[in-house]
Amino acid sequence: MTEPSRNARADALLDAVQEESNQRLKIFLGAAPGVGKTYAMLSAARELKRQGVDVVVGLAETHGRAETAALLEGLEMLPRLTLSHQGREFTEFDVDGALARRPAVLLVDELAHRNVPGSRHERRWQDIAELIDAGIEVYTALNVQHLESLNDQVRRITGITVRETVPDAFLDRARDIVLVDLPPRELIERLRQGKVYVPETAAAALDAFFSPTHLAALRELAVDTIAGRVDSDLREHMLARGGAMPVRRRVMAAIDGYGQSEYLVRVARRIAERRGAPWSVVFVDTGIALDPARRERVDLAMRLARRLGGDAMVLRGHTVVDELLVHADREGVGQIIIGRTRERPLARMIGYSLTQRLLRRGAHLELTIIATPAERVRARRRLRLMPAQGRRDEYSFATIVTAVAIALAFVADRYLSVANLALIFLTAVMAVAVRTRMTVAVYTAILCFVGYNFFFAPPRYTLAISNPDDVLAVTLFLLAALICSRLATRLASQVESLRAAHDYSRALLTLGQRLATSADAQGVREVGAAGLAHGLRCEAAILSRDIEHRLQVCASSLPALALTTQDMAAAEWCERHAEPAGRFTDTLNAAHCWMLPLGHDDHRLGVAALHFGNSQAPDTERRSLALAMVQDIGQALERARLASELEGARVQGETERLRNALLSSVSHDLRSPLASMIGSAGTLSSYWPQLPATERQELLDAILGEGQRLDRYIQNLLDMTRLGHGTLKLNRDWTDAAEITACAIARLGKLFPALRVDTTLPDETVLLFVHPALIEQALFNILENAARFSPPGEAVRVIVRVAHGRLFIEVIDRGPGIPEEERARIFDMFYSVARGDRAPQGTGLGLAICRGMIGAHGGSVEALPGDGAGTTIRICLPLPTPPT
Repeated sequence: MTEPSRNARADALLDAVQEESNQRLKIFLGAAPGVGKTYAMLSAARELKRQGVDVVVGLAETHGRAETAALLEGLEMLPRLTLSHQGREFTEFDVDGALARRPAVLLVDELAHRNVPGSRHERRWQDIAELIDAGIEVYTALNVQHLESLNDQVRRITGITVRETVPDAFLDRARDIVLVDLPPRELIERLRQGKVYVPETAAAALDAFFSPTHLAALRELAVDTIAGRVDSDLREHMLARGGAMPVRRRVMAAIDGYGQSEYLVRVARRIAERRGAPWSVVFVDTGIALDPARRERVDLAMRLARRLGGDAMVLRGHTVVDELLVHADREGVGQIIIGRTRERPLARMIGYSLTQRLLRRGAHLELTIIATPAERVRARRRLRLMPAQGRRDEYSFATIVTAVAIALAFVADRYLSVANLALIFLTAVMAVAVRTRMTVAVYTAILCFVGYNFFFAPPRYTLAISNPDDVLAVTLFLLAALICSRLATRLASQVESLRAAHDYSRALLTLGQRLATSADAQGVREVGAAGLAHGLRCEAAILSRDIEHRLQVCASSLPALALTTQDMAAAEWCERHAEPAGRFTDTLNAAHCWMLPLGHDDHRLGVAALHFGNSQAPDTERRSLALAMVQDIGQALERARLASELEGARVQGETERLRNALLSSVSHDLRSPLASMIGSAGTLSSYWPQLPATERQELLDAILGEGQRLDRYIQNLLDMTRLGHGTLKLNRDWTDAAEITACAIARLGKLFPALRVDTTLPDETVLLFVHPALIEQALFNILENAARFSPPGEAVRVIVRVAHGRLFIEVIDRGPGIPEEERARIFDMFYSVARGDRAPQGTGLGLAICRGMIGAHGGSVEALPGDGAGTTIRICLPLPTPPT
C-alpha cells in the first residue's frame, strides 16, 4: 500500500470515529406532507419508551389528526415558549427547557420551520444543532422539498418556491435517515378525507401541489436522496477499511438484435430482481440498415422487456461504446450486461472489440458478459449456410463496377500515368460504398487493389511489384480505398438515418398542425385517423363511446373500415384497461387490428385501431411513431374535452345570470305596471259616475299603456323560457343578418310608429349560425332603448357591416349620451343613470338580458360614444364558414 493511500485510509477512519461519536440525529424523511412522518416518529418514540429509554416530546405538530394525537398519550411533553411579535402571541419550541431537562431522546418536529422573530435562532435546525452539540439525541421530521440543494428542482417540478430550507450539510450529522413513503393515490385520498389539511386548504392543495405527477416526482427525489446517502455512507465505510464500493441502482442490458437478445433480457430481469434495482434494455442504432430478421428480433426483445417490467429504448449514435457509456452516466447505471453472439478475431487481436473497449473505458461500471455456445454455433451456421439474395446481388454489383473501372483504366492508360489510374478505382470503391454495406465496399476495395496491381502496376499481368516505390503506392491505395469505403458507407448510413428521423418528425409535425386547427372532438378524431393512415401507411380508425356507452367507429381513413368481433373485443379491453391490445401484442392477438388507447385512466377518450394488412409487424421506428401520434391525438382530444367543459361552464354562467335577471324582473319590473293598472281600474270602479269623460278616457289610456308595457315584459320572459334547466339551449340555424335586422325594426315600428330608422346593410348576403329569435330580441331591446331617448324628429341609425371575420351591428341614437365612466355598467342588472340612455324608471333588465343572449352565441355588446352626441351600442358576433 502506498503512503498516500495509507494516509487517506487513516484520515477516513479518524473521521468515521469522530462522526460516529457526534451523530445523535435521526431524521424521518418524506416526499410530501401527510405521508406519516410525525406518526412514524411518535411510534418509534413509544417503542423506546417501552424499552425504558428516557424519551421526551419537545414539539410535535399533529395538524388536527386524531390518530397522530393519540400517540402522544403517555409521553412526557415539554411546555412551549410563548413569544410576542407584532402584538400577537406565538408558541415556539423551548430550547432552554430542553437543555435543562436533558432527556436521552428528544422529539422535535418540523425541522425546516422558521422560528418567530425574537427566538434564539432563526431556524429550527439551528436549535436542533445546539441540542446535538449538548449531547442530546434528537428525532425530527423533514419533507424532501425543504432540502436546499433541491430547491430549484422542486420549483421546476411544482412551480412553487419553497422558502423554508435546510442545508444539505446538516443531513451529514444524521446517524439514521428513515424514508416514510406513501403512494401518491393514497396520499391524495387522505387529503380529500381531511387527514392532511382542513377542507378549505385541501381543495387548494389538490389543485396546486398535490397532483399525482408532482407527488411521483417528489417521491423519486426522496428515494434518490436516501440512495445517495447510502452510497455516500458505504463509500466512506469502505474507504476507512481500505477499499471503495460505489453503490449504483440501475441494471442495463445492451442487445444487438442477434440470437441472444431475448436471453439477455431475461438475464437482466433476474439480476435486477435479485438486486431490487430498476433495469432497462437498450439497442444502439448506428445508422446501419438492419435486415428484417434482425429487426424483428430487436422488436421481440423490446416487447419482452416491457412485458417483464423494464424500460426499453433505442439510442442513436456513431459508435456503440460511446452511446452506452454516455447513457450509463446519464441514467446512473451501475451494471451493463452484454452478450457475445459474434466473435471477430481481428478486432479482438487489435483490442478493438466491444468488450475490450467497454472494459477500458468503463472501469467504473460492472460489466457482465453473457455467452451461450449453442446460440453462437447456430448463428454462425445460419450466416454460412443461409446467405441472403440481397447480399449476392450486392456482390454482383460490386464485381460489375470493378470490371467497368478496369475497362475505363485501360482506356485512360494511354493518357494518364499509372499513379493517376488509382483515382478511377477509388471512384469505383466509393460508388459501391454509398450504395451497399461495409463488407461489400471492402470486397470492392480488394478487387480494385488486385486489378490495379495485376493490370497496371509494373511488371504488368503479375502480382509482383518490382519498384519499391510502387509497393508503397499500391499499399497506400489499398488503405485509401478501405478508408474511403468506410467513410462513404458511414455517410450513406447517416443519410438514411436522417431521412428516417426527418420522416418521423414530419409526420408528427403535420399531425400536430392539423390537430391544432380542429375545433371539436369529432374534428380531432377525423384528422387523427387520416394522420395515422398517412404517417404509418396503414388503415386507421378512431373509436369512442356513444351516448349509449357503446364503442363505435367515429372516424376512419377508409369509408368503412370493417372491424371483426375479435377487433371489437380487443378495442373494449384496450379502452377499459388503457393498455395496447390486439395484433402485435400479447392480449387478444387474434384480432386483425392493433389497438392503442387514447387518454389515460382518469379520462378514457377512445381507441385508435391500426390495420397493417398482411404485412409483417411494424418495426421499432413505426411503433414509436404510432405511440407518439396516438399520444398527440389523445392530448388533442383532452384539450377538446376541456374546451367543451369550459364552454359549458361559460354557458351555464350566462344561464344563471339570465335566470337571476328574470326572477328579479318578476318582482321588480312587473310590480310597477300592475300597481298602476290596479289603481286606475279601482278609481274607475269606485268613481265612474262622478268622473268626467276626459278623466275616464285618461285612466283607460293609462291602463292600456301599462298593459302594453306589461305585455312587452311578459314577452321578454317568454323568450327567456328557451333557457334550459342546466345549460342555454340554442336552436341554431343559418339565417340572414339583414333579415334579423328587418324583423327587429318592424317590431319597433309597431311600438314607435313616428320614429324614423335609417338602415345601412352590406352589399352581399351575410349568413349567421345563431338562434334567430334570441338575436332578434337582443337587437329589439337595444333599438327600443335608443328609441325612448332619441329627441323628437331625430332618426335612429342601424349599421350592419363585416370586418375582420366578424359581424358588427351598431345602433346609434342622438340622445343625451352616457358618461364614459358608466358605459361599462349599463349592462349590469338594475343599473340606471340619472341622465343618458336609461330613464330613471328603467331597471336595466333589457340590456342585461341582451348581453346574455349575445354572450351565449360567443359574441359581445359594448357601449361607445355616438357621432358628436348620443350613444352607439355595438353588437359583435362571430362569422362561421357558411355552408356551400
